[in-house]
Amino acid sequence: MAAESLQGITVFVHVAEARSFTKAAGKLGISPSGTSKAVTRLEDKLGVRLVQRTTRSVGLTQDGAAFYERCKQILGELEEAEAVLTRSRARSRGRLRLQMPVAFGQRILAPLMAQFAEQNPELVIDMELSDRVPDLADEGLDAAVRIGDLADSRLIARHLCDLRFVTVASPQYLQRHGEPRTPDDLDRHRCLMIYVPHTHRYLGWHFNCDGVQQTRVPAGTLNFNNAHALLQAAIAGAGIANIPSFTAFDAIGSGLLRPVLREYAALGPSVWLLYLERRHLSPRVQALVHFLTTHIPQLPAWDALAQ
Repeated sequence: MAAESLQGITVFVHVAEARSFTKAAGKLGISPSGTSKAVTRLEDKLGVRLVQRTTRSVGLTQDGAAFYERCKQILGELEEAEAVLTRSRARSRGRLRLQMPVAFGQRILAPLMAQFAEQNPELVIDMELSDRVPDLADEGLDAAVRIGDLADSRLIARHLCDLRFVTVASPQYLQRHGEPRTPDDLDRHRCLMIYVPHTHRYLGWHFNCDGVQQTRVPAGTLNFNNAHALLQAAIAGAGIANIPSFTAFDAIGSGLLRPVLREYAALGPSVWLLYLERRHLSPRVQALVHFLTTHIPQLPAWDALAQ
């Protein structure tokens, strides 16, 4: 990446966040006209208009909004790469407060965080396992792990992995009721659903049918708001469940559950590590970001079950 392009991207990100050339110039320590010229040069280089200039404010075009999201990630990763090089000079100490979903936190993150704690003995780590969506700034949280779509643009998001859901049933259930061959066959089976209390709805099952993703919501006969409880019901032979592959991994490996409809498996939601600050990130959060992005592979072993 040329130095001029990187400088233009840096200026553009500041303008996009401030919605003002003047405010961005103040943060960067350059003149408003220099800020405007840097964005114009970047637009000329890309051949697209990134911002809409008015007398009162600066707005992003559709191309500009998409480019901003990518640039924000790029600058964040560059700054984190610099931080990795200087970590040996900054010790991780103090209290680190995290929030994460219950099932993913118990099954995947708790063992990893035990290793992280051993590597950072001067840290006190407080982990909250809940499926709520917290406000990091209001609650004083250092970071959170979230699954699915992100709505808060104030947060820096680092991609950890993508989830897959696997459709499973016990060998006993399949022996009694037969195995579904297509998603249409689910209408003739007992299905176990994840119930979302605050919406009074059920999580849909996603399938890849000839390259087209379809969502189905089978009629559930026994439903839970907890993936582990759903797993136990499936093992007990209560019906067919569609659950995260990391939840089903051990049960499939031991033969307690069998995957079905494998050829229809679809990619699930993404898992993100979220935090507020990109600049002057504390050593403890730097350490967490580096550790989790290094230790959670893009294609985890548990997802091999869903392919």
